[in-house]
Amino acid sequence: MIDNPRSPRVRAVAKLAKRSAREETGLFLVEGPQSVSEALAFHPEVVVELFVAANVMERHAALVRAAGEAGIPVEPVKESVLEAMADTVTPQGVIAVARMLPTTVADLLARKPRLVAVLEEIRDPGNAGTIIRAADAAGADGVIFTGNSVDAYNPKVVRSTTGSIFHVPVAQNGTLEAALEAVRAAGLQVLAADVKGADLPHVRDRLTAPTAWLFGNEAHGLLDEQLELVDHVVKLPIYGHAESLNLATAASVCLYESAFAHRA
Repeated sequence: MIDNPRSPRVRAVAKLAKRSAREETGLFLVEGPQSVSEALAFHPEVVVELFVAANVMERHAALVRAAGEAGIPVEPVKESVLEAMADTVTPQGVIAVARMLPTTVADLLARKPRLVAVLEEIRDPGNAGTIIRAADAAGADGVIFTGNSVDAYNPKVVRSTTGSIFHVPVAQNGTLEAALEAVRAAGLQVLAADVKGADLPHVRDRLTAPTAWLFGNEAHGLLDEQLELVDHVVKLPIYGHAESLNLATAASVCLYESAFAHRA
């Protein structure tokens, strides 16, 4: 059992909260039983090791058993050790270290997707993770991060996906222009969600086509020159008195509207 929060092994795991360490090692943190469970169920081959607080080993016996069956080392640790490893203030007793699942835009589009989310300059990790989760729930075929968006393997992004990062291909680090050119060449129309657009109910007839939804930065949205790159600009009408919708909420509605249209 690991009982020293300052040991080199513990520090190496804790460093994965930093992007530089993730890029150097190709590893990232997976915190919490739900996310770890999804990793083991969908991509056990990328899970390197599992750390479980000794006082909750029995509670998470199913995870420990699944890891063992997949040949993944399971290390009991003191609670203080898990706290030192975790990015969260109050970890849930389980942390895995996993290898990234690198996907290129070309790889994603080779699967002939019908619904994709493109995130341009999304900075908030909670928003990014929630959009990945919403894309997964809506049956989207992938998510593309462009520009200076947050790292998809940021611990808060991973936590916010609650395991969906292991279900949906995520490509990142390309430019918006290149991504939109590629998705259009793959036969998808590009719809931008922006307050300058037409109300979504007025363009529902367009949603039956394969679609890439473009979502912009939380603070300034999409620039005019970026909107010129898309096929249609769409907004969600506000029927009540709310000033606006949170980005992740708006993205969820847009993705589900396409999902409904594709399944009608």
